Amino acid sequence: MGRPPRHIPAMAERALLEIDRIFLEPAVAGYARGAEILARFPEAERIEVPSHWNIPSLHGNEGSVEDWVRIKRSTLVLGVKKGLALRPNGRSAHFIAPSISNGCAMACAYCYVPRRKGFSNPISLFVNVEAVGAAITRHAAKQGPLPRPDQVDEAAWVYDLGENGDLSVDAMVCDNVRDLVALFRELPNAKASFATKWVNRDLLDYDPQGRTRIRFSLMPARIARIVDVRTAPIPERIAAIDDFLAAGYEVHVNFSPVILYEGWEADWAELFAEIDDRLSDAAKAQLKCEIIMLTHNAGLHAVNLGWHPKAEALLWRPDIQEAKRSEGGGDNLRYRTGWKGQWLTRFRALLAERLPYCTVRYAF
Repeated sequence: MGRPPRHIPAMAERALLEIDRIFLEPAVAGYARGAEILARFPEAERIEVPSHWNIPSLHGNEGSVEDWVRIKRSTLVLGVKKGLALRPNGRSAHFIAPSISNGCAMACAYCYVPRRKGFSNPISLFVNVEAVGAAITRHAAKQGPLPRPDQVDEAAWVYDLGENGDLSVDAMVCDNVRDLVALFRELPNAKASFATKWVNRDLLDYDPQGRTRIRFSLMPARIARIVDVRTAPIPERIAAIDDFLAAGYEVHVNFSPVILYEGWEADWAELFAEIDDRLSDAAKAQLKCEIIMLTHNAGLHAVNLGWHPKAEALLWRPDIQEAKRSEGGGDNLRYRTGWKGQWLTRFRALLAERLPYCTVRYAF
């Protein structure tokens, strides 16, 4: 395995979001949340589009790295969520809730979302959050109590809210996330859950009362500086765990993605030591994790070569990966069968040695 490349220079010294252009579906302004967001950015250019899924001037762009980051920072898409179905999951959550967003202001090089719409895919927010909340409420009511504890939770049905975006960043734009956290306070048999790579301390005032699980995604800091572009630094994410626990959240961590390279075990051991040093006893007592080995994609590889080729030296490793067709028809690369299991076993052994109190909820 080769050494990881040097990380790219910092590209986002300015604010994470400086919105000056908004694409919006025609119905958006008729929703209270849509009107609120538009009023928040009165100077932004407004461009009406028939659908948030089809914006050729945005999703068809093949620009440079400067275009990629500029779009992430300056562009917002507003739409109305059409499909309100909930899907079973069984790994991180019991169910995937209808998304209240799609895309992200951050730019993780391994993220699968950009390859679906094309190019940098900035934040798309859906303004009919009440409809999403009503769909979740109806679904939870039909479930009744959780019949028995399982790997997802001890007592509640868990709904993942952030499959296609990062809710900590979405919350910088509007109150969709606050509204859903408030909803789950009132659902006696259900919890919300979302993963994040951003530390938004405004969420500390949301009063989740133990009904929302936030999962801070972590990886060795020197690798995050290459592939977790525009995200919160790893030490900042670790430092937030105790604060969010004190604010009433259940706080877990995602070790995700686990990327293999020469020296990966030493880097993870260093990260585990930092976690152990910095967490309180209360945080350790409730700490659980998910372990997700890297899956890459041929289409995303091609996109990344146009804006961040240095990340591909870590992510695209045909020498230790194998092709596997995804359920959605994508050409994915995963670590080779047999070897992946051995590497995962080594990872779990290292975790058990360094953080014996951290329960593994699932590993994939």
